[in-house]
Amino acid sequence: MKTKLLALLFSISIILTALLTPSRAQSPGAALTLRAKGPVTPVMLSYIQRGIAAAEAQQAEILIIKLDTPGGQIDLTREIIQSIINANVPVAVYVYPSGGFAASAGTFITLSAHVAAMAPQTSIGAASPVDAQGGDIEETLRAKLNNILVADMKNLAERRGEKAVEWATQAITEAKAASANEALDLGIIDFIASDVPDLLQQMDGFEVSVRGQTKILRTANAPIVDFNPTFAEGILAVILRPEIAFLLMTIGTLAIIYELSSPGGYVSGVIGIISLVLGLYALGQLPINFAGAALVLLALIFFVAEVFTPTHGALTLAGVISLALGGLLLFNEAELGYQVSVAPILATSLFVGLIFFFIVGKAVATLKMQPASGAEGLIGATALVKTPLTPAGTVFTDGTLWNAELKEGESAAVGESVEIAGVEGLKLIVRRKA
Repeated sequence: MKTKLLALLFSISIILTALLTPSRAQSPGAALTLRAKGPVTPVMLSYIQRGIAAAEAQQAEILIIKLDTPGGQIDLTREIIQSIINANVPVAVYVYPSGGFAASAGTFITLSAHVAAMAPQTSIGAASPVDAQGGDIEETLRAKLNNILVADMKNLAERRGEKAVEWATQAITEAKAASANEALDLGIIDFIASDVPDLLQQMDGFEVSVRGQTKILRTANAPIVDFNPTFAEGILAVILRPEIAFLLMTIGTLAIIYELSSPGGYVSGVIGIISLVLGLYALGQLPINFAGAALVLLALIFFVAEVFTPTHGALTLAGVISLALGGLLLFNEAELGYQVSVAPILATSLFVGLIFFFIVGKAVATLKMQPASGAEGLIGATALVKTPLTPAGTVFTDGTLWNAELKEGESAAVGESVEIAGVEGLKLIVRRKA
């Protein structure tokens, strides 16, 4: 009961923290900055949209999106582009820091901004469509996708001149990329800046068009204000990492299986349900490969089957292999925009297998072990009911959880004490205490 209450209070605290964390009020004319790092996800979309809304509400001089992304899902990218184009404040996309890049979908986002800038030693481009495995797609489909994406890119780049349009087209058709200096020469970006203060100095006096209205930027003395993600966005950003989503899902399933094999404690069950729900939520937000999902599901079936039909580790081994293969195939890397690291997937699969074999296997063995020669000595002893006897259930005695059946065919509630009247194979026969 205490565990359930703590879990409920923890969940409520997360929600209240997210809802009650206010954005700091700022004076008009500030330069709001936010950091969009990692693949384009629903969390990034929400964060950018909140940043635009905050910049509008605070009458900021400009919103600067510090972008470092390998790309992401095109539908989410389109929503970000629409939010930037329809913003009532100027939006600058700044590829930052040095060593960062705006690849694939990041190219579209950068070109959609009122001001585009890059830090030294950053890159942009490589926006070719690929298939679910990251390889070449069928020729007819490629032509259709290219035509759509090229049209989108031309719309975004045409205000930057013919050279920018030509390069933007080649970024899709030939996967071309450009360094910061090359991008500036081609007119793809407006500035190269070492940091945000440098960018503000360079943008001062720059003319932009915001929803058809010309605006001269006055940024030289604009105070810099960081617009941070909420607590909930920070948590979701971690959960939506493929490796973390995979870990949550597998550990959640393992904890639930452990609870099923050794009922009565509830702690592992609560942890398992929370982890599994978070993992499944993340999977629902990430692009997945159905073959990988099927292998992961098969692995879970193997693990559950091992609990109820022990095979001395054979099904556990099959589950580990299936889980590892499924994890490697689970995420659609083409849409994610980067390659998922192999090591965490393999390590998680091996960890789950070892834990399942040594802990859950031990619990199952304890539950189903043959009574020792002195088991008859339990007769007359007291046992504590762990799951309701209706009349069959489980009881705990002498450090061991047993299957049990109430002799009179009645029922006994959890927490009641019963007396052991006999032993029949793997089962204790109990009766109510006089």
